[in-house]
Amino acid sequence: MSAEAARAAEILSQLATPLRLRAFAELVHRGTEGASIAELAYTIDVPVQTAGETLARLVGAGLASGTGNGIYRAAPGILRETALALDREQPINLLLGDYPPLRGNFTHGRLTTMPPTLSERYTMLGELLARFLALEGLHDEQTINRRLSAVTDDVAAVRRMLVETGWLERDQAGTTYGAGRPVPRQAPVI
Repeated sequence: MSAEAARAAEILSQLATPLRLRAFAELVHRGTEGASIAELAYTIDVPVQTAGETLARLVGAGLASGTGNGIYRAAPGILRETALALDREQPINLLLGDYPPLRGNFTHGRLTTMPPTLSERYTMLGELLARFLALEGLHDEQTINRRLSAVTDDVAAVRRMLVETGWLERDQAGTTYGAGRPVPRQAPVI
C-alpha cells in the first residue's frame, strides 16, 4: 500500500465510528460558523469530555480545525483530496490520460459505461485496455479475467469487446488468449 493510500485509509477510518461521523457532519452543517466543544456536545448529545476527545481525533486526522475551547470547523476538502489520491492509485488512470474522450466512461479508475459499439471510442477503449493488459505470450481465461477485474465489474463483456475489436485473440476452445495485434506504446493522436 502506498503512503497516499495508507493516509486515505486513516482518514476514512476516523469517520468509521458513528460518533466521529456525527460530529464531522455537524461541523460540515455549521459551515464557517463552526462550533465550540460545548455546542457540539449539546448538539450530538454527548458529555463535553467526549466531544473534546472526538474533536481532537478529527483535528488530528485533518478533518477539522480548531483547538481548546475555541471554535472548530470542518475541513471537508480533505475528503476530496483523499478521493483524488485514491484515484491516482488506480492502475488504469496513468493510461487514461492519453484517451480524453474515454474519461466519461470511467469513475475512480473503473469502467462504468461502455461507449457505443462500432464507434471510434469503442476502438479506442479496446486499445486502452490492451495497453493496460500488456499481454506477452498466451494466458488462460482466468488470468485475463483477474487482470480485467482490476478495472471493470463486467469482465465477460469487456473480454468479449476486446476479442471483437481484435485486440485479443482466443483459441478455438476459447480458453487461451493472446494479443490480437501489436499494442502501441505511445499515446494515440486524438
